[in-house]
Amino acid sequence: MTTDVAASLDHLRLLGALQDDFLTTIPQVDPTTRVPWCGRWRVRDLVVHLARIHHWAAGQASRRRETPLGRGPFDLVDLYATCAAELRATLTALGPDAPASTLVGPGPASFWHRRQLHETLVHLWDLRTAGGLPLDVDAGVWADTVDEVVTVMQPRQEALGRMEPLPAPVALVATDAGRTWLLGGDGEPAVTVTAGAQDLALLGWGRRSPDDDGLLVDGDRAALDDALGRRLTP
Repeated sequence: MTTDVAASLDHLRLLGALQDDFLTTIPQVDPTTRVPWCGRWRVRDLVVHLARIHHWAAGQASRRRETPLGRGPFDLVDLYATCAAELRATLTALGPDAPASTLVGPGPASFWHRRQLHETLVHLWDLRTAGGLPLDVDAGVWADTVDEVVTVMQPRQEALGRMEPLPAPVALVATDAGRTWLLGGDGEPAVTVTAGAQDLALLGWGRRSPDDDGLLVDGDRAALDDALGRRLTP
């Protein structure tokens, strides 16, 4: 496994840029458009979800209970702009080392810089793809999304009893980021998936299939299908 380079990314700055992209995209996509990889969601559900997550994360970072936003209906642009600004302002005011509540117990507020960056990135892909719009984000950022799945999300799912340990790890190789990971622990991988970092990240988050163009599977395909059929992420 390659050395973690998450520290080299300015997660808070990148979060702000992706939030701005999300905000400007909202009016470009019909709110009734389906988001098929998110169950029964329409675009309006996606926007409200991310706004609520930003609002909730601001409370987690500052160790306070957030005030519920209510059931709506909402003006989607206004709601998202308000919650995105709240999150950025909260994280900026706290600073990266402030004590916070995180998904893995007490930790620094910087946890939320990274977590909300990748939450926003995946849902920005959802929004723009649902609307037939392209998305261009550096492979290094997508590689950090993969790293979060491997080092935070999947281990947390296992620790919470939401999935059983994998019988053997799955190797992930990002061809455009110079990084490799073992999903599900150490040891000899049962199968290797080679692809661009974006495709690997979207595979981990259930937006891609091993059969999609651009993904190369070498090894036990049944082991990969078994791994992807588990709850790797919340």
